[in-house]
Amino acid sequence: MEARRKKEMDSEEKPQEARFSLFPDEVLERILSFVNSRNDRSAVSLVCKDWYTAERWSRTHIFIGNCYSVSPEIVARRFPNIRSFTIKGKPRFSDFNLVPPNWGADIHPWLVAFASAYPFLEELRLKRMSVSDESLDFLARSFPGFKALSLVTCDGFSTKGLGSIASGCRNLTELDIQESVIDDLGGSWLNRFPESFTSLEVLNFANLNSEVNFDALERLVARCKSLKVLKVNRNVTLEQLRRLLVRAPQLIELGTGSFSQDQALPADAQLETAFGNCKNLNTLSGFWVVSSLYLPVLYPACANLSFLNLSYAPLQSTELAMLLPHCPLLRRLWVLDTVEDKGLEAVGASCHLLEELRVFPADPFDQDVLLDAGGNGVTESGFVAVSEGCPKLHYVLYFCRQMTNAAVAIVAHNCPNFTHFRLCIMSTREPDYLTNQPMDEAFGAVVKTCTKLRRLSVSGLLTDLAFEYIGTYAKNLEALSVAFAGSSDKGMQFVLKGCPKLRKLEIRDCPFGNAALLSGIERYESMRSLWMSACNVTMNGCRLLAREMPRLNVEVIKENDSDGIQEGRVDDVDAEKVYVYRSVAGARRDAPPFVVTL
Repeated sequence: MEARRKKEMDSEEKPQEARFSLFPDEVLERILSFVNSRNDRSAVSLVCKDWYTAERWSRTHIFIGNCYSVSPEIVARRFPNIRSFTIKGKPRFSDFNLVPPNWGADIHPWLVAFASAYPFLEELRLKRMSVSDESLDFLARSFPGFKALSLVTCDGFSTKGLGSIASGCRNLTELDIQESVIDDLGGSWLNRFPESFTSLEVLNFANLNSEVNFDALERLVARCKSLKVLKVNRNVTLEQLRRLLVRAPQLIELGTGSFSQDQALPADAQLETAFGNCKNLNTLSGFWVVSSLYLPVLYPACANLSFLNLSYAPLQSTELAMLLPHCPLLRRLWVLDTVEDKGLEAVGASCHLLEELRVFPADPFDQDVLLDAGGNGVTESGFVAVSEGCPKLHYVLYFCRQMTNAAVAIVAHNCPNFTHFRLCIMSTREPDYLTNQPMDEAFGAVVKTCTKLRRLSVSGLLTDLAFEYIGTYAKNLEALSVAFAGSSDKGMQFVLKGCPKLRKLEIRDCPFGNAALLSGIERYESMRSLWMSACNVTMNGCRLLAREMPRLNVEVIKENDSDGIQEGRVDDVDAEKVYVYRSVAGARRDAPPFVVTL
């Protein structure tokens, strides 16, 4: 490596007087190794050629926000010493099934390139990527020092692939599977860990469905004395959970199995004792269908909790109110709307250090289910109650059935340090239910008051005025998600003109057309991506954008090509789904037939 670097630097043929540097190269590289921020590193590389070279050789981690923005070959040429990759694939709206299956984002070409360029690769963290069992087997065979694999919202693989990782990665410290679509062939994959294997620190298989081989799991937990994170699936019983906690009292994060009503508590409150022995626990989640009978077993584990994830636990307000006083240090809380406003009032009364709140719908597709069960969900009343009791709140994701302009203004006033504000009113184009006015003033209050805002999701009945507010005041905004909103092209134009730091813009079911799309011609190269679906954009508008900005990839997803777009038989039709992103690799080579690259 030293010889390669010397050859590279000697070939620059720069005059000696131009190679002025305050530090020897080795010292500069050592200093830069302590710079962790991606933005800071990018800035460092632009200072001069010496700093560019030092940053190149000292970087060990790469974040790629769009797997098609660059090719693995370009990355390998640019950075020779990478040990860790984080790669994102499909657009975020794929979480709402707006991106068709087999769209792309296959990790395998990256792994093939990495096998020759980075045989010393240690970590791979993937989000919304397509991952096959063959790719996981290739990963296990190609990187002898591999340590950490995280698959978040990925698809295409099965537990057979997990078995390949378990048996082939002898130095594995992390196996983290979150919200991924997995072909679950049974729990025997845990048997594939060798009996001599002891290095695991993180194990998360919470979203697998099948029963695991518990004996294999228990032996694995007992052997791995450095295990810090364990998240099991709903098939692990309370008694089995107790046995795992006895084996691993050092845990700092725990995802439990199912607390179902038909299970008996372990004898003599042994589970409560096991929780009490986990003195370092700071994160707790699980699949709980509980009554007040079960809650006391959790109390001993709550004293040091900073994160409580109840997004799979349909707790009622009374149960949440019983639990929260035992969590004095809570900073992050995820709940279902089954807690109702009274539950959120308990949050405001007990969680004064809270920084992040997420309220998810128990049934996002049928709110009548909640109403039929006698519940009312959450409203503006609960939102205001949380803001009054939690002044440090800066991240909120809030699904609700109704909202008012006045309530959102109060929330923004109470919590002016919001960086993430994501409000989802479940019914589309819903006005302020008390005044019947658009929700423009609500989001206007947010962007006027919360000057640190970086991410915003809007909902409800919105006119162009809301987007004028956003363009005028949201100067630090980096990501904006819009659905069923706006009056005309002006709404999108306000945002593109007025938000200088915008990186991601996601739009669906809005009246924005070609004029709105083309108003961002000067902005798109500085952004990561634009997604538009079910808008008024046409193929001609997309073609004009592609012609004016050749360094952008302009992709149109047309699942039903009855109009003959691929063959070019028409001059202009609606572009159903448009994905625009910057790329130094050119048009992608694996686009399926329903993706037209212009």
